[in-house]
Amino acid sequence: MRLPLRSCIFFRSFIAQKQTADAQKRGLSGAGMRLVQFRHSGEGDCVRVGVEQSDGQGVVDLKAFDPSMPSTVRELLQLGDKGLEFAQRALASGQCVVDRANIQLLPPILAPEKVVCVGMNYRDHCLEQNAPIPKEPIIFSKFPSALTGPYDDIILPPESQEVDWEVELAFVIGRRGKHIKEEDALSYVAGFTVANDVSARDWQMRRNGKQWLLSKTFDSFCPLGPALVTADAVNDPHNLGIRCLVNGDTVQSSNTSQMIFKTAALIAWVSQIVTLTPGDVFLTGTPPGVGVFRNPPIFLKKGDVVECQIDQLGSIINKVI
Repeated sequence: MRLPLRSCIFFRSFIAQKQTADAQKRGLSGAGMRLVQFRHSGEGDCVRVGVEQSDGQGVVDLKAFDPSMPSTVRELLQLGDKGLEFAQRALASGQCVVDRANIQLLPPILAPEKVVCVGMNYRDHCLEQNAPIPKEPIIFSKFPSALTGPYDDIILPPESQEVDWEVELAFVIGRRGKHIKEEDALSYVAGFTVANDVSARDWQMRRNGKQWLLSKTFDSFCPLGPALVTADAVNDPHNLGIRCLVNGDTVQSSNTSQMIFKTAALIAWVSQIVTLTPGDVFLTGTPPGVGVFRNPPIFLKKGDVVECQIDQLGSIINKVI
């Protein structure tokens, strides 16, 4: 099941070709945008916010267009409608475009206040493990330090021998709210993106009192991206094909229609407990096909390449090291 990726250079070339092909297939229309965070090659740790052009070849650098604009997507969201309207103007201008080949994409959200995760939220995933359908959302968390870029490496920790994949639809909160009504909840969503809820099953199922937090939050255990696709660019987030491939072989394939608790229900449920703020990330659960429930179980090893795909949102590709 191993892809013929002989070098880092070849891997990056493969990623670039995949990005372009995905962009050409998306065909986004209307006012929707694909917001990204990136670094210019050779510019150290300087983070920029960009908007992808529809051809997938270029990214409009918002800071170059107007130096007064923020440097992170989270800060842009904190500006509310003003920030998104500015990003639209910058995209429409066609100015300050940087080539995708000259930047490194980061996760579309850095240092969120919260990473909220939902367990057992796909009907077909519950059936896979002969588990009952939950009556209430099962909520856990990852630490923000687990976030990594859409094409960065997944690091196998020496503390675990059972690292697994989980493709997930993620969404990002766009404005502050508490006790949000379900009928109003979608207005709090800034956009959607692709996540991999990488999981150390030995820690999840046998260690630390079987609490899930530590198993889910090793460094690099939350690849995210490639872009934050604004909510108005997604036709129906609960009717999207969702897939995971390991070394080119499809291991998960389902549809977000299988979600038990949809986006609005999750926002209403969690916001009764905590105040949600711009940039908070929600991971909404995974479909069947994870490695731990295969016969025999399969876990990730060094050299594997994991690709998570969601229709309309794109794909993230991460090599395991």
